[in-house]
Amino acid sequence: MAVFDGIDSFYGLVIGASQGIGLEFVRQLLNKPVTQFVFATYRHTPSAELADLAAQFPDRLLLLSVDVTDEAQIAAAIAEIKCQTQRLHFVIYCVGVLHAGDLQPEKSLQQLQSENLLRYFQVNSIGVVLFAKHLVPLLKHGDRSVLASISAKVGSIGDNEIGGWYGYRASKAALNMFMRTTAIEYRRKSPNTLIVLLHPGTTDTRLSKPFQRGVPPEKLFPVERTVTQLLSVIDNLQAEDSGQFFSWNGDRLPW
Repeated sequence: MAVFDGIDSFYGLVIGASQGIGLEFVRQLLNKPVTQFVFATYRHTPSAELADLAAQFPDRLLLLSVDVTDEAQIAAAIAEIKCQTQRLHFVIYCVGVLHAGDLQPEKSLQQLQSENLLRYFQVNSIGVVLFAKHLVPLLKHGDRSVLASISAKVGSIGDNEIGGWYGYRASKAALNMFMRTTAIEYRRKSPNTLIVLLHPGTTDTRLSKPFQRGVPPEKLFPVERTVTQLLSVIDNLQAEDSGQFFSWNGDRLPW
């Protein structure tokens, strides 16, 4: 049985929707007939593409300004969602940073800087668990619900054979632990909610652009394919899959 079978009015939240994978999640959710409404967050200013979608679907898409490093903004966004609906069926955390200006993935210990490490953890790890803290009332209802987060295979400790990328790897490993622990608590507080971590594969986005050299064409996915694949993984989840780490093809990944 598909995870959302039997749901007539589907409400979703995409966190980090201005570009790349998050933007494509908004597009594909809006194209599903069952989707009643989508909430989508951006950090400062919505991208032109996201703004165009909001203009195209004014009765089905609401944009929310949220800096995921500011818990007060997270709480305010959840309060605004509660003014529109008392339940969410699907939440996906697509916010992530690998490089930004002087922030670049480290190749050696000598390149580590504490402020950069903190930035990785704030964006890649802490933001989603703060959302999980505030989302319980919206996810706790009689229907099945899913809280998913985009992780990365490089965050797998067991899979790490080449080193490097200290901050990014560690922040994704922390994300995995945060959500694994959250899944255990949600079994008590919101037992119909499945919490999963998703590795999207190498996707043709701004995040991966500087690191695409040497990636075989068949392993560099367009965002449309990535989101279609991840939605398929989500749709086939079972109750026992909560708290697990999945690749884009449905395989479980080692911690």
